[in-house]
Amino acid sequence: MHVIIIGSGPAGVSAALYARRGGANVIVVTKGAGALAAAECIENYYGFDVPLTGADLERRSIEGAKRLGVHFETDEVMAVLPADDGHGFRVEGVRSVYEGDAVILAAGAPRRTLSIPGLQTFEGRGVSSCAICDAFFYRGKNVAVLGAGDYALHEAEILRPHAAQLTLLTNGSAADIRVSDGIAVEHRSLARIEGTRRVERIVFDDGAEMAVDGIFLAFGTAGSSELARKLGVLQRDGKIVVGAQMETNVPGVYAAGDCTGGLLQIAKAVYEGAAAGLAAVSCLRRR
Repeated sequence: MHVIIIGSGPAGVSAALYARRGGANVIVVTKGAGALAAAECIENYYGFDVPLTGADLERRSIEGAKRLGVHFETDEVMAVLPADDGHGFRVEGVRSVYEGDAVILAAGAPRRTLSIPGLQTFEGRGVSSCAICDAFFYRGKNVAVLGAGDYALHEAEILRPHAAQLTLLTNGSAADIRVSDGIAVEHRSLARIEGTRRVERIVFDDGAEMAVDGIFLAFGTAGSSELARKLGVLQRDGKIVVGAQMETNVPGVYAAGDCTGGLLQIAKAVYEGAAAGLAAVSCLRRR
């Protein structure tokens, strides 16, 4: 039994502990310190007689999981897809590809947004967040990807075989990635997105315009919601929908922590991680 957990926060590490103690081989793929590490002082979590920092709690938790045999990989996950043979899943990272029988999404909730006029207005009408889902609809059209990192490049590569013209929009950020031939890079900041029924053009801060048929959002890194969307996992109001055992509508895929909504607290994340880890192992044993 191989379980892959995405995210090393309270939910991810808790899931790893319970899956490992249940007999599974467990890999936690993490891009590094998460929201917990930024907490200056934690004094509302069970088991500590004095406050501690989020970074210290995160370190202790990870070291405890490693002691039990949980393996941690530092990598940025681009996508989670069904395995080529139809059994299990393939987790695509920047550095490597990981294969497992079950996946637990615990990469937190999206916290970064862009306040560019028109992005929300045209969501679903030319603004998309999933290249794998929607690339087919933009065959032979002018498409842009909004982002400046590895995740943006990953989405652009998926779109490249379909689009007639493809542009990476960094929105003023420096792109520290190597862009393939066939992908243009535009560094100017965006002022707004315009159109009538659908997206028609991008207007930059200097007043220049660029005609586009679609814009794909890929700024920052892929969180649980973005990865879930690529898998066809059901979401509601931006939160992953789960059952009592933290199972999603896709067999073998579970979610835990902030990405499921509700109380955004460590105690809740730890409980959901434990439930997801136990459920994943129980399901794999029944196969």
